[in-house]
Amino acid sequence: MKQESYILVTGASSGFGREIAIRLSANSPVIIHGRDKERLKETLSACNPAGKHLIWEFDLSDVNGVEESLTRFLSENNCVVGGFVHSAGYMKQLPLKVLTVDAFRQSFDVNVISAGMIMKVLMKRKVNQGALKSVVFISSNVSKFGVKAFSAYAASKSAVDGLMHCLAVELAPVVRVNSVLPGGIRTAMTEQIYQNEEIQKKADATYPLGPGTPSDIAGAVKFLLSDDARWITGQQLVVDGGRTINITI
Repeated sequence: MKQESYILVTGASSGFGREIAIRLSANSPVIIHGRDKERLKETLSACNPAGKHLIWEFDLSDVNGVEESLTRFLSENNCVVGGFVHSAGYMKQLPLKVLTVDAFRQSFDVNVISAGMIMKVLMKRKVNQGALKSVVFISSNVSKFGVKAFSAYAASKSAVDGLMHCLAVELAPVVRVNSVLPGGIRTAMTEQIYQNEEIQKKADATYPLGPGTPSDIAGAVKFLLSDDARWITGQQLVVDGGRTINITI
């Protein structure tokens, strides 16, 4: 039986991942990944009902189990992955004085190492049949700029971009690999930050194009996955409403 090609979206139970999965489902069946089955079902219910979408429930902090779980999932569902979006992320504001080894590990396990292990599986010909063509990692503009109390998160996102650059060279010309660097956007993961009224006012004042939404990120991802971006690889696409070029005092 012919294996159907899917787009795998990690972290699809909320935030960027949910919006990306919904957007991509209009034109392709998607594998919706997350660790909360009920929230994944909510995402699934918002996807294009015409698609044969699938749910991969797995906690990416278990980096030693990623390869086995994904390999088994693809085999059991007789499918391959043609596009991969790594939107799963872990973020916690921690000033240096309270930063722990576990906090660093959690950030790197979910944000970086799991992405690398998923890529390893998707590049195995016996598992994915050479189907993978385009990859987008969701990074952050903090991989380029400093932010107080974000050292562990920012370091992991810098590592994501480093992984992206190397894989873009290693896997060319067969697979394109890029990253999207969002600015500050309200999601379930960042909501605690924007509860601070002062931060919210500052954000509104420093984004030339005004506040962004997860839909803005989904549009950039859709473009990078498409054939319209066929000659783009190894790039960090900043999507932040002009925030990082605004030096107005």
